[in-house]
Amino acid sequence: MSALTDTFTLSNGVEIPQVGFGTWQIPDGSETYDSVRVALDAGYRHIDTAAAYGNEASVGRAVRDSGVPREEIFITTKLKAEIKDADGARRAFDGSEAALDLGVIDLYLIHAPWPWTDMGSDHRAGNIEVWKVFEELYGEGRVRSIGVSNFVVPDLESLVSATEIVPHADQIRWFIGHTQDDTTAWCREHGVLVEGYSPLATGRLLEDDRLVAIAEKYGVSVAQLSIRYLLEHGVLPLPKSVTPERIRANGELDFEIAPDDVAALEELSNTVD
Repeated sequence: MSALTDTFTLSNGVEIPQVGFGTWQIPDGSETYDSVRVALDAGYRHIDTAAAYGNEASVGRAVRDSGVPREEIFITTKLKAEIKDADGARRAFDGSEAALDLGVIDLYLIHAPWPWTDMGSDHRAGNIEVWKVFEELYGEGRVRSIGVSNFVVPDLESLVSATEIVPHADQIRWFIGHTQDDTTAWCREHGVLVEGYSPLATGRLLEDDRLVAIAEKYGVSVAQLSIRYLLEHGVLPLPKSVTPERIRANGELDFEIAPDDVAALEELSNTVD
């Protein structure tokens, strides 16, 4: 087994490969197709996309063309953050399902608790309405698991107080120096898997001299150290790249960070934003 094929187990018993390949900001077409094919060839078995990324069709085509059996690949996609009504959620799911053309979706997420153009606004009622559609999709077997993204504790508490299923996952921005401790603790207490996007802080960690020194001890890159750090904390990393060499290297995580170095990295907590 390797980091790419080891799994976490969601609260409903579904296994999810513990490293995902992220496709945020990768344009639809050849860039997404080629990147996903490289990732699958390198051994990734978890691909993360979203309706808002506009690249679901290319992700689906890459998976179908890869030669890897569909049941071996875990596919995540997301409802656009602007959609906060039941009818809109049903139509959007149908659209993502058709664009991917991969059958049952493994994990479906509400992309954010508010529209990106109105961050922080109150859409609790809309999230509850949408989540009830997610529960229907789950009950119908059209998705294997359901969750949220960018939800913090008040968002999560509002949702679970009015619905039946606790989210199986919460995908949040999580990296060395920005570990969202309150949300992470709530998720652990309630059996919600935390997924960490931007595990390299969109590249800002790569030149940090403190991280360079620790990475050199293990003969790995700062990127590999940063991604591995999430696994050391039971958080699922979602690294993204369009460079084949980096895609492959980001999945080479079969080392462990010693406890004293983990502690040193934790001292950087909340120092990067």
